Amino acid sequence: MDVTANEDVPIHHEFLVCAGVVTHVVKCGPWTDLFSTKDSPKLLVLLIPGNPGIPVFYLEFLRALYLCLQKRYPVWIISHAGHVSAPSGVKVDEEGPEDSNPQKVDDAFGLEGQVEQKLAFLRRRVPPTLKLVLVGHSVGSYILLEMMKRAPQLPVLRSLLLFPTIERIAKTPNGHVATPLLCWLRYALYVPICIIVSLLPTKAFSVLSSLILQRLKMDHEITSRYVINSFNMSCIANALYLGSQEMRTIVERDNATIQKHLKKLTFYYGASDSWCPVQFYEDIKKDFPSGDIRLCEKGISHAFVISSSQEMAAMIADWLKDDLAKL
Repeated sequence: MDVTANEDVPIHHEFLVCAGVVTHVVKCGPWTDLFSTKDSPKLLVLLIPGNPGIPVFYLEFLRALYLCLQKRYPVWIISHAGHVSAPSGVKVDEEGPEDSNPQKVDDAFGLEGQVEQKLAFLRRRVPPTLKLVLVGHSVGSYILLEMMKRAPQLPVLRSLLLFPTIERIAKTPNGHVATPLLCWLRYALYVPICIIVSLLPTKAFSVLSSLILQRLKMDHEITSRYVINSFNMSCIANALYLGSQEMRTIVERDNATIQKHLKKLTFYYGASDSWCPVQFYEDIKKDFPSGDIRLCEKGISHAFVISSSQEMAAMIADWLKDDLAKL
């Protein structure tokens, strides 16, 4: 486990096998033994990322949200199955017999596997008495709804769906471009990607990683190591495969699940989002007039972690005030 700090906020990187797949969990705030004491926090904020599901891209957002919540509640993020590899020398916490997922998942890296991986993590790694705030970003919002559908017993206090790709993705402006690439030409894309990954020297990967992290304001040696480790053919192929499933599977909005959990859901749509256009906001607002469904008025982009982590964290903390006051 690596620990980094900024503004007196410890960040914990852990790798574990969850539902049979290596999983990267980044924890901001209390962790492990603190959940077994009388002073343990009563709530966990768990973020489910978009695609690719690489936790360190959200590091600044996790830190900002933890600080906006006055350091009272831990804020964690879980990687998508198959989107990360454990760096060399990092210990991976293996599953024991009691941790095994009782439901076999044939498609571990597809949408089905992503949902089951998160549920397995909550079952085995989070105390059932702990209240949950689930935060889904992009396809993470779809996974979040599926989790609530399959495990309605989860002690969810509030679920936040940020720039939610929960319907008709292939029909969106970005979807029109992504669908042929991901669904029809995906295997053809593997060839140039494989050549680049195989031939590009480690030094070049390091430079590329640093540029990405600087863009995301996360220029740190340990963080860079995790990003570089996801630049391999296996992780890239799994991210592309998940994207192809998104285009094919996420078609109809799950109105039944939304209706059942409506009082616990907050939707946040972008005003100019090519993955979920304003029309989608208007449609869901019409179908669920009593729902907490918001349209961004701040010009925040779909990939909010690039430039708006602080702003998004402050908004979320404000949205949660009433819910947290009930704890």
